[in-house]
Amino acid sequence: MKRTVDELLEEIRVVCQQVLCENLIGIYIHGSLAFDCFDPLVSDIDFLIVVREDLNIEEKKSLLHLMLDLTPLAPPKGLEMSVVRAQDCRPFVYPTPYLFHFSSAHIARALRDEEEYCRNFYGTDRDLAAHITVTRAVGRVLCGKSIEEVLGEVPREAYLDSLRYDAENAVEDIIENPVYIILNLCRIAAFMEEGIVLSKKDGGLWGLKHLPHVYHGIIQAACEAYCNGGIYCHQEETERAFAAEMSAKIFA
Repeated sequence: MKRTVDELLEEIRVVCQQVLCENLIGIYIHGSLAFDCFDPLVSDIDFLIVVREDLNIEEKKSLLHLMLDLTPLAPPKGLEMSVVRAQDCRPFVYPTPYLFHFSSAHIARALRDEEEYCRNFYGTDRDLAAHITVTRAVGRVLCGKSIEEVLGEVPREAYLDSLRYDAENAVEDIIENPVYIILNLCRIAAFMEEGIVLSKKDGGLWGLKHLPHVYHGIIQAACEAYCNGGIYCHQEETERAFAAEMSAKIFA
C-alpha cells in the first residue's frame, strides 16, 4: 500500500536518526514539496541530509536500504536525496562535494552491486548549488538545526552555473521532455532577469507575463500538463525556437 508523503518523511526521519545518531545535523526538504506545488503524479520527494563527518560503508548501506524499501511505497517518481557535510555547506563550496546520493535513476546500479554503489557513489555535484539555494529560500526542516545555521549563502554565479548546467542540452532535449524544459527555462530566465528563485510552476506563470507572446501557447500548455497531469500536445517548431532563443540568452 502506498504511503502518504508525511508517513514517508516520518520514516526517513526516524531511520536516519537511528542510523546516523550524533553524526546527523539535519534533514531538509526542498523541491516541489518546499514550494507547495507537489503533485504525486509528477513530483519526487527531494531532501538533503547534512552530517558532521564522512559516512562509513554500513551507514551508506542502511540509507540505501531505506531508500530502496520506501521507493515502492512512494509516488511514482520516487525519492531523491544527497548526503553532504556541514563543512561544505557553510561556507558554501562549489562544486559541492556529496558523500552519498540516491534517486530512482540509480536503482538498477544499486541492485546490481550494492557494495560497489555504496563505496563509489560520491563526488561533486553542480546541482547541489540549486538545491541549497531552494532550501535556503523555501526549504523545510524535517529534523535538526535551522536552515540558517547549516546552509550558507550560495553565490549568484554558482547558482547560475548550476542552472546553466541543468539547461545545457535544452535544445536537444525539449522534444523528448518539453514540460520540464519549458518550465525550467522560464524559471532560469526569471532568476537572470529579476534574481528570484521559483518553482517550475511559478516559473511558467512568470514566463506568461514576461516572455514573448509567441511562446505563450507552449508555456501555458506546459503549465497545465505539469499542474493538472494533463497531456501535453507538441508544437515542435515553436518548442525548438523557444529552446534556442532562451539558451542563447542563458549562455550569452
